[in-house]
Amino acid sequence: MIGKYRIIVQNKRIRYDFEIKRNLTIIRGDSATGKTTMVDMVGDFINNPSGGAVELSCDKKCFVVEGATWQGQISSIHDSIIFIDEGNEFVNSEDFAKAVKESDDYFVIVTRQDLPQLPYSVDEIYGIRNSGKYGTLKRTYNEFYRIYADIENKDLKLDVIITEDSNSGYQFMKAVGSKNNMKCISAEGKSNVFYKACEEKAALLIFVDGAAFGPEMERVYELALTRKNIIIYLPESFEWLILKSNILNESDVGKILNNPENYIHSEEYMSWERFFTHLLIQKTLGTYLEYSKSKLNNHYLDDRIINKICNEMPSEIR
Repeated sequence: MIGKYRIIVQNKRIRYDFEIKRNLTIIRGDSATGKTTMVDMVGDFINNPSGGAVELSCDKKCFVVEGATWQGQISSIHDSIIFIDEGNEFVNSEDFAKAVKESDDYFVIVTRQDLPQLPYSVDEIYGIRNSGKYGTLKRTYNEFYRIYADIENKDLKLDVIITEDSNSGYQFMKAVGSKNNMKCISAEGKSNVFYKACEEKAALLIFVDGAAFGPEMERVYELALTRKNIIIYLPESFEWLILKSNILNESDVGKILNNPENYIHSEEYMSWERFFTHLLIQKTLGTYLEYSKSKLNNHYLDDRIINKICNEMPSEIR
């Protein structure tokens, strides 16, 4: 399944209107914010699509999956959008992660928990708020908002860079750090980024793949808000950053980056990071910039290349 889809679900009292564009959308928030109400309304429409009180508009079929028979339900649904309400503990299981990986569906998951087995994007974690767009009308209009808005840019002299692994992204940032008198540390895995950040008291740049960092984001974000000397930079991935820099001079790459949801099939790529890695490897195969995720080609460490890639980063961290 590919593409972006607008979903409108409403009754006489309340309306939800939002778009999804990845295989995993996470809805967070406290009780009484409307999360369960939304899923219940989707279920009501499914059970009574023509004569009920709920209207649902979407270019794809929508389903609600729940209970002990969840595996059979998911296996029978294809090219659709699946809603799962909080309280379904199977979303924490490896079996569920496997089912998502093998599915051609999009999933909208309501949960207050982090789901470390699922590589969801920091950009697809949402809350629900009342926007007031209908004023005095009886119906309440609800819209999604991103839980993690950009942290206000900070005028910091950075001392340390933390990357999530020791692969090409780390090797590149280590070279950037050495030019700017910054130490670069690998956390050896995204689940360790928070602990590494806690250990370092100096001004930090946390450089991680936003496309799959969602499960780790909450505590790292709270740490950054508390410490005031941490900047979090979350490109989709290091490979995305290289592609965005246009060092390959490929016109079709820019077209893909403008609307990646139209090119990334959910059943082939569990996260967008994997797609961008595949695209970069494919585009550089047999060239002097041939890319490997595990060991960075030395040409990427030429000053001209470093500068072009760094120019795609926010000015505060170059």
